[in-house]
Amino acid sequence: MFEEYSGYRLAGRLAIWFSLWGLVGLLLDQVTLLLLIGTWVLLGYHYRHLARLAHWLWKDRRLTPPHGTGSWEPIFNGIYRLQGKNRRRRSQLARLLSRFREGAEALPDAAVVMGHEGQIAWCNKLAELHLGIHWPQDAGQRIDNLIRYPAFSSYLHSNQYDDPIEMTSSASESRLLEIRIMAYGDNQKLLLARDVTRLRQLEEMRRDFVANVSHELKTPLTVLQGYLEMMAMSPAMDEKQVSAMTDQTQRMKSLVDQLLTLSKIEVSTQVDPEHRIDMTEVLNQVHDEALALSAGKHQLVLDIDPGLHMYGDELQIRSACANLVQNAVHYSPAGTEVRISWRRLGDVGRFEVQDCGEGIALEHIPRLTERFYRVDRARSRQTGGSGLGLAIVKHALSHHNSQLDIHSTPGKGSRFGFSIPANLIVVQQTEKA
Repeated sequence: MFEEYSGYRLAGRLAIWFSLWGLVGLLLDQVTLLLLIGTWVLLGYHYRHLARLAHWLWKDRRLTPPHGTGSWEPIFNGIYRLQGKNRRRRSQLARLLSRFREGAEALPDAAVVMGHEGQIAWCNKLAELHLGIHWPQDAGQRIDNLIRYPAFSSYLHSNQYDDPIEMTSSASESRLLEIRIMAYGDNQKLLLARDVTRLRQLEEMRRDFVANVSHELKTPLTVLQGYLEMMAMSPAMDEKQVSAMTDQTQRMKSLVDQLLTLSKIEVSTQVDPEHRIDMTEVLNQVHDEALALSAGKHQLVLDIDPGLHMYGDELQIRSACANLVQNAVHYSPAGTEVRISWRRLGDVGRFEVQDCGEGIALEHIPRLTERFYRVDRARSRQTGGSGLGLAIVKHALSHHNSQLDIHSTPGKGSRFGFSIPANLIVVQQTEKA
């Protein structure tokens, strides 16, 4: 067992050492000289061990320290124990690092650990495959020197990593990557890149399928509607049966039209920020269509600022406004008021539709913009709802940096609205009479 260092033991040894030299000095009547000689001998002893320690630290390749005597024995033993602890800690850290690397290699995403300026500290195999990084040759290189895409460089240096970006893989142009960066620790960054090629292909196939099927259904539905109109004019036909078939054909035609509209909006992700939309004209048309749909059963109030317009895609904004207004008319009891508002609210343009219908329970609101989702399926069939209107609104607004917000109280009505950001707003001074 190792002898531990003790200050009391060291003091005792010093006392015994100098006592012996002092006793010899008394016998020889040379106390001062003998004490001085004892001091020099003690210094020589310690300097010899210091030299051995320095030699071992700087020149000797052995792992174990030299053997010490006296007060140096616990020091050398302590160094040996410290070495053993360090070796065990290094072994534990090596195993931990090995497990971390194995776990990182098992990730389905490419992972890159970076410094605060984007220097590559480590990456897994998928990063080499997807991002074209060569490890360990590229260690210390800035990642934006290897991935030369302006959008990626801007994203990396923006320090705004709430949303991911998509870009083509620098290793393969046929591969589409979703890049996300997360900051952690002391100005460190973790980059994750996921291959979303297959996912985007499936989304495109779904959109194409819906668009193609909707387009193909439109022609036979038009033919059926024509023949039903001819049958309705024949006195031999049952008027109720023909009316029921006509209503269902018209309902299917409306569903196909909405599917086509949704497909067009999904595909048209680019919005011209310089195309001016006359919101007064658009909302007047929406109001007229709502009046025809209501057939005098509702009181429609139009409250708009005639000098407030916007930039964007007119078809998408018109579809969004029309769907919200038509929904309010569909689901409001006869004799109630539907209020349509388009006003400036601070720096933004605010559109709202307020109805006095039955309202919507809170648990249904988060799912209202899902395709074909209905709060009351039986009631939706009666009113001819397709379940696509609010999905169209959601996609149209997302292309204009906006989103639909819904406030509803069961039994009192609902308010649907959205805000158009200031950079898309046009304020025109109206002429005074």
